[in-house]
This record gives sequence, structure tokens and C-alpha cells, in this order.
Amino acid sequence: MPVECSKDFAEDIKKFKECAPKRCSRVVMDQHISAEEAKKLLQIAKRGLKYGGSNGGASILDLHSGALSKGNKFIDIYKYLEEEGKINSVFRKEDFDLYRTVSHKIQLAISGEYGIPPNKLYLTHPTFFSRMTNKPAKTIHDEYWHVHIDKETYKTFDYTSLLYLSDYGSDFTGGRFVFVDKDANRTVDPKLGRVSFFTSGSENSHHVEKVTSGTRYAITVSFTCDKEHAIKAPKLPTKSQT
Repeated sequence: MPVECSKDFAEDIKKFKECAPKRCSRVVMDQHISAEEAKKLLQIAKRGLKYGGSNGGASILDLHSGALSKGNKFIDIYKYLEEEGKINSVFRKEDFDLYRTVSHKIQLAISGEYGIPPNKLYLTHPTFFSRMTNKPAKTIHDEYWHVHIDKETYKTFDYTSLLYLSDYGSDFTGGRFVFVDKDANRTVDPKLGRVSFFTSGSENSHHVEKVTSGTRYAITVSFTCDKEHAIKAPKLPTKSQT
């Protein structure tokens, strides 16, 4: 769905002519990531989040930084699992191979949609798994339902994508993704394997409905045109890295 671009990309257009959004939109794809790939990613998320979990309704797992919600704070899951001697029983090399493959597929989809050379579009922080439930919020990190603009929160964002790992209506209720427009709100119903991506400016302000039952899983995969803010694909840590 095309939308009129905001002025949020003015500086990026000057600096990153081949990449910065010159037209803006929202795209939903249901065949780009296979159900098998999505199910495997869901299992990776569940295995990692098993060792943490927010006291409130929103938890994250970032395979790049190792950040894992635990209680009212974040821990480094890699250091925690290494200390417990469990890292190789929780994560495997093929988990990270799949994560890189799927992230690259989404990168190519965005590049193709907006006419960007793939080598000019970079994965950026934060990119993470999320788990949402109907538990009451305990900290600001649990309050995912507020309307926000990604590029205001993270200046380096240019394109935002989500890969859903559970189904609205059967795995959970509430939790739909809502674009907030002047004339009417528009919703995306999460579905296993569904990819949604959009330009990150104020033309695409949005929020997530409060989850009312069940558990909602997804991955947020974020992209920038600024190479200085690129992040590398995660790898299974060795002892020297932890």
C-alpha cells in the first residue's frame, strides 16, 4: 500500500541517495518465508526466552547483542548460558545459519520493493525476537501498545520489517499491528510466516494492540542506509567471545 512520504528522510536522501526512501509504502508478504522456516525460528525464540522473561507482558531476545529480558532488566544470555554450561544445548550453528538466511531474504524483499542495491541496505540495531502476553506492564519496556514512529525512536532506521511466528485468533487474541492514519486505522493480522515491512518515518506511525490472551511471537528486523550503524549477522559464541 503506497503512502505519502514524510519529511523524516530529508537528511538520509542527501547522504544515501541509492538507499533512502524516495517513495513510501507498507507491504505484506505471505509466501516469502516458508512455514518450516518460521516454525524453526519460533523454536529458537522459545528455547532462548525460556531462560528469561519480563515480569510484565513483553519480553525480547536479541541474538546480536545477547540481550534477554529477565525480570525488570536485561541480561546477556550468552554469558548466562556459558556460566551454566548450557549454551550448546540451547543454540546450534544451524540456528544462526537459518536466522541469517531469513534476514537476508527480508533484506532482498525490501531492496526489490524500493529499488535499492542490496549492498547499500544494512541490518541495524535493534533486531530481536519478541514475546507478548496479557501480563500487566511492570516497566516502560512492557508498554508496547503506545503509538510511535520508528525513525523518531531510532534515528538510523529507514525500513522496518516484522516476521510473525504465531497466528492471530488461534495462538493469541489482541496483538494486531495497527497503522494509525488520519482517515482510518489499518491493521495487519499476525500469521505464522507473514512478513510485513514499511518505511520507518512518520508516514507509518503505528502500535500493537494489547494482547488479551495467549502468546504472540515475532521478529523485528530493522534496516538502515547508514553503513556506520550496520550490525553483523550473529554467530554462535565461542568461550573466548563470551
